[in-house]
Amino acid sequence: MGNVIKKLSIGLAVGGALVGITRALEFPFIFQMMFFGYAMLGAVVFMLLDAPSLKTMSGMKSLIALIAFYIVLCTVYISGASMWPQYDPEDEKGKIAKILGPKFAATQQGKAEELIARAKALDDQVKALEVRLKALGGDQVAKEPPAGAPPATTGVATGDFMKQGEEQWQLQECYNCHKLKGEGGKKRGPELDNIGTYLTVDDIKQKILDPKSFMAEGFEKEWEKGKMPDKYKDLMEANDVVALASWLGTFKNTSVNTPKPIKKK
Repeated sequence: MGNVIKKLSIGLAVGGALVGITRALEFPFIFQMMFFGYAMLGAVVFMLLDAPSLKTMSGMKSLIALIAFYIVLCTVYISGASMWPQYDPEDEKGKIAKILGPKFAATQQGKAEELIARAKALDDQVKALEVRLKALGGDQVAKEPPAGAPPATTGVATGDFMKQGEEQWQLQECYNCHKLKGEGGKKRGPELDNIGTYLTVDDIKQKILDPKSFMAEGFEKEWEKGKMPDKYKDLMEANDVVALASWLGTFKNTSVNTPKPIKKK
């Protein structure tokens, strides 16, 4: 009995320490309880080592006991996993669809090989026209694409960039590292409620695509360790980056102590 009390006390002490650490790091409450649960589970396992051996059971009783233990174990794991935040399969599928949707849409009208073949064919037509014009004595090369070629487009598609920018903030889960409007974390990245006062939209866009381009005062260690991932240039479409930068550029709340950005590149 003394060993049981001793191991239970150690489990409670370790669990309490983990709760204190995770609370200081601003972990969600569910994760604090999860770490505490792990500590107590470890204590229970060590207490079971002191438990007396089970009596020998018949084959049928052993089978029933094994099935019952399996059912209990599955129930605990499934119910526990269902309580974890931010891991709703449907929610994650929606995020993946939003990120990859534009890329899939670009290839819906044909395979990549067909698009490449069409581009090469159009390029050959342009080169052939250039050769013919030079042969006729023309001094200038035609600037327009051949008939049937898709017109070039520039600029950013119009739309509600503010709403699109906020959607990207949620989609890319920027709130995990940055606090904005009183929500999110601020341990790995600065609060951004006044970022629009310090940086232009182009500056914010550069920071998103190249995290090393700016450093926030007080976050030198995080900047050196590369806490902000260098992945958004691959994950995000160009118009999504502009939308997010434009949306962040509207935040100019001078009452919030947003660290001053320092340009590094």
